[in-house]
Formats: sequence, C-alpha cells, structure tokens
Amino acid sequence: MWKYKLMLPVKRDVEPVSLGEGDTPLIPSKSHRRLFVKFEGANPTGSFKDRGMTLAVTIAKYIGARSVVVASTGNTSASAAAYAARAGLECLVYLPKGSVARGKLFQALLHGAKVVEVDGNFDEALEEVVARYVDKASGHVYPLNSVNPWRLEGQKTIAFEIYQQLGFVPDNVIVPVGNAGNIYAIWKGFRELREVGVTDRVPRMIGVQAEGASPVFKTWLAKADELVPVEGPYTVATAIKIGRPVNWLKALTAVRESKGFMLSVSDAMIVEALKTLARDEGIGVEPASAAPLAGYRVAVEQGLIGRDETTVLIATGHALKDPEVRF
Repeated sequence: MWKYKLMLPVKRDVEPVSLGEGDTPLIPSKSHRRLFVKFEGANPTGSFKDRGMTLAVTIAKYIGARSVVVASTGNTSASAAAYAARAGLECLVYLPKGSVARGKLFQALLHGAKVVEVDGNFDEALEEVVARYVDKASGHVYPLNSVNPWRLEGQKTIAFEIYQQLGFVPDNVIVPVGNAGNIYAIWKGFRELREVGVTDRVPRMIGVQAEGASPVFKTWLAKADELVPVEGPYTVATAIKIGRPVNWLKALTAVRESKGFMLSVSDAMIVEALKTLARDEGIGVEPASAAPLAGYRVAVEQGLIGRDETTVLIATGHALKDPEVRF
C-alpha cells in the first residue's frame, strides 16, 4: 500500500514500518458476474487492520514513542503487536475477557504484547484505554485505536486498490461495521480519487451490522442525531461485537453522502454466508467478513441493489482468525 505514499499524510523521507501489507486480491464471484470479494485476510496478520497499523506505527516511531496501546476485539491487537515488534516498540493491549477469538489472542502474545484482560466488553476496554492513555496522552505511549486518524488514512488505500484492480469505480461497496471506521476510510479514499480528478464518481457505501450489535444501523434507521447504543452486544461475529462505536458519526457520514444505507443481518444469515464463501467460492473468512454477503443477499431481495450493478464485498479477516465458530 506504500506505493500510494503521495496520498498518505507522511513526509517523503519517512521510512515506513511495513510488513508488505496491501495489494490484496479482488476475487470475482463464480455465481454473480458483477460481484467481487476484496479479500483483506491476505494481509500479513490476516486482516485489514494492517493497512492502518503500518501508517500509525510508522508515525509513532517517527515522533519518538516508546510504546503503543490498543483496546481490541482481537484483530487490532494482533496487528498492533506485529507492527510494534517490527518497529522495536513495546505493545500493550486491552482485551475483553473471554470474548476474543483464540487465534487473535495467540497472535498478540506471539508478537510479545502485554495483554490486559478487562471484565466487560470491547466498549469498556476502549473506555479504559481512553481514560488512561488518550485523555492523558504523552509522547511515550501512543494510542493506536481508530480514534487515531492515521489508522483511517491507511485503510483508505482499500479504495485505491479497488479502483486500480477493477479499472473503474463500482456501484456499491459493502462493509462490515464494528467500531465504524473502515467504511468511512474507504469512502474517504474514493472521495479523494474524485477530488484529484482520477474519477468523476463514487460508489454507494453500504454498512452491515449483526442484529445483536447494530448501533449504527439503529441510529441510521431512527434518523437520530445521537448514537443509539446497544448495551451488552452479542453476535457470532466477534470482530464487530461493539455496542458504542467511536466512529459512528463518520460511518453515517459515509453512508449519507454516498447515498448508501445500513443493514442488519442475523447470526444465522452470517453463518450461512460464511459457508457459501468457503464452499462455493473457496474464500475462507472470519464471521464478520461474511456479513457483507449476508447484507448483499438482503439488499438484492429487497430491491435495494440490482444484480446487474457492480458490487464489492469487503472481507476484512481470514478464516483462521476465528476457527472456533460453529456452523
């Protein structure tokens, strides 16, 4: 992704902390001629988080930070630990006790992160990180959650790659929504392509949440000006099991400005989509990554998307991230 360095907020002489992230495959569906899967599980630690982490850790090292810290449902901790190790920085991760897929916890520990388990869910883990490290930020400990704007700047490169791989802007991009930063980041990437004159159009951004963890969907549906939180979120898709996402307003901005929409899908629909991707398409993803296909099916059934429209599903993480899911 560093080939897009001129579109990233870093000086030309800054040496990237990189593991070769980006350039992930855009896989055409066998059964739907105009449907594609952007497989972010091909990134170095197995998720899209690596795009934001390479940039954020590069900046952390450049400004002289000694340590980095994150709260995570799993993928962020794995990515932060790997890139911190690459940069020679200490890494501290706050995880909701008993709620993180074993594969993701293993990655964080493997890369040498110090793990703090929080009694509660992700929202409470993030609150602790914010209270300890963001509100009282120092130059020595650098927070890496998506409240960090550089994370989203790195993730916007997904849009650049989709345009380059397709050769045009798709009609729709469907994204699983957890802490809600990625859908905005991808929208920002397409918007910047339009602003610099590469293209004159942008896709509709469509966000998908699990029914048991759908605060952004509920807020969008209610046309509310304040977040409608979900206390005690639940879903088999642990990567998006978040009840109070910090980037909810950014996500709604992306949806509204692009004339897109939000959807929620059941866990049963997510698991069915998970099996379809694996058994019909050969694409192994974690449950959160199957939510876009589940949402696509709902949107087509409701007439919100036509099968003749070019649609890209963002598959955010690899199947081995969460091998314990039952189906």
